[in-house]
Amino acid sequence: MSRIKKAREKAEERGIGNYDRHVFLCIGPDCCTQEEGEKAWGQLKKAAARLNGSPEQGRLYRTKVGCLRICEYGPVAVVYPEGTWYGGLTPENLERVIEDDLASGRAVEDLVIGRNPLPRILP
Repeated sequence: MSRIKKAREKAEERGIGNYDRHVFLCIGPDCCTQEEGEKAWGQLKKAAARLNGSPEQGRLYRTKVGCLRICEYGPVAVVYPEGTWYGGLTPENLERVIEDDLASGRAVEDLVIGRNPLPRILP
């Protein structure tokens, strides 16, 4: 089997093409300690599993990254397609983002550090 075919199968297994939103979470070590980053990642994984179990929430994909190039006040995350960037994602703050933004679609303004929405591409 070709490598591209294997990659396509893996993408299909992961549900690529069915997600409404994508969260990239920086797990450090420059914006936060690796321990803080891994703790935030575990919290986000659990939340995504819970939210994805509810069809009315839409499907959420999550990706951990080593650097979003902010390197301050982390953990840092960006939520697409809205392009809302968050800083200071302590366990308490991340829970606010999960409940208010990821579950309900309302940005947590006091944690927003920037915005860069993706343009809508028409089919």
